[in-house]
Amino acid sequence: MIKGINAKNIFFILLGSAIFSFGIVHFNMQNNLAEGGFTGITLLLYYLFNWDPAVMNIVLNIPVFIVGWKLLGRLTFIYTLIGTIAVSVFLWVFQTYKFSFSLENDMTLAALFAGIFVGVGLGIIFRYGGTTGGSDIIARLANKYIGWSIGRAMFLFDAFVIISSIILYLEPVEGMYTLVAVYIGARVIDFLQEGAYAARGATIISENSQQIADTVLKEMDRGVTILEGRGSYTGAKRDVLYCVVARNEIVRLKTIINSIDPHAFVALSSVHDVMGEGFTLDEDKNPIE
Repeated sequence: MIKGINAKNIFFILLGSAIFSFGIVHFNMQNNLAEGGFTGITLLLYYLFNWDPAVMNIVLNIPVFIVGWKLLGRLTFIYTLIGTIAVSVFLWVFQTYKFSFSLENDMTLAALFAGIFVGVGLGIIFRYGGTTGGSDIIARLANKYIGWSIGRAMFLFDAFVIISSIILYLEPVEGMYTLVAVYIGARVIDFLQEGAYAARGATIISENSQQIADTVLKEMDRGVTILEGRGSYTGAKRDVLYCVVARNEIVRLKTIINSIDPHAFVALSSVHDVMGEGFTLDEDKNPIE
């Protein structure tokens, strides 16, 4: 086993590839919807020339891998290779053994599920260190040699592929549904990348900061970080408390703060992913199952 390779990551990259491929075959291909990136190019070639997306996904990625493998690093390159090959394998499997959902008369559902399956699949792959090659590597090359940001390069490449698809074979309505599917997919990817668990971060400024910190620690078993702050107008120094609590603990936290200092300044913010003691680790630093 190559150092750093994680069997759990490989499993979820394979799972994500299966979900992604299922969505492409059963919702994009069955309903004449396009997609961004290299997947969009394979669909374009499929619609125009009936070339198998499973084969073309590998063919298109080979030269990109040769040029860009040094940019990814060994571990990411291996995960990307696994993801790319897995996508091609699952595309072949689902084209060979496919279901028919008959959504031709309900393109809203087709676009919705296309976006969800593609977004969930890619979100899982990205979250566990992989990519599906293609536009990701091209974006890194553009960042290194042209100076474009990776986000900008990927957006321009995806936009070029989608616009080309609309010009070459999509009907205007199909093009609009494609944009809906791509938007939903992007939002789902962001959701999975940021984390499905939503906690809340609380910033607290009070004259009774130490008492609030002690009470939160004792009654809620949540750690509190005390930061040194200074007012911009008065210049007075004051402790600033910061703690992260679960969403269902917000009312309890507010009650504690209000009982100690009703005039305390409290700012709450969304925290999409939390790691560490109390959330992913127990008090002995062991993973919480």
